[in-house]
Amino acid sequence: MNPIIRGVVIYVFLLVLFRILGKRSLSQITTFDFVMLLIIGEVTQQALLGQDYSMTNALVLIIVLIGLDLMLSKMKSRFNILARLIEGAPLIVVENGKPLKTRMRKSGVDEEDILEAARLNFGIMTMQQIKYAILERDGEISIIPE
Repeated sequence: MNPIIRGVVIYVFLLVLFRILGKRSLSQITTFDFVMLLIIGEVTQQALLGQDYSMTNALVLIIVLIGLDLMLSKMKSRFNILARLIEGAPLIVVENGKPLKTRMRKSGVDEEDILEAARLNFGIMTMQQIKYAILERDGEISIIPE
């Protein structure tokens, strides 16, 4: 397979995969996640290069991947719907002290995550003291106290 096509396919596959994994998992990287990323990097390298380990092939792939990233960044700034599709949107997970369980479950956030963010930022100890908790696009939890 052509290295340019391989580069595009791997890039899109990894983008979709990490989007499916969700914001919260990318924000809280563990040792296990780090090791998995290293393994994914090695497998990706093998899939991209195949049997061709030439310098030319590597340079072409680097240019293709950087070009795809730049193109996608420009498209995201031009088309908001694409940015929301790729990066998601902030999500309210607590409203007026009440956890929104369906949203929390879907995004991989539990009450302990929210309370931890509330304690660290505001010294808040209970859900009832939280007006809003918002899961941001980068996986962080913003707290708006009562």
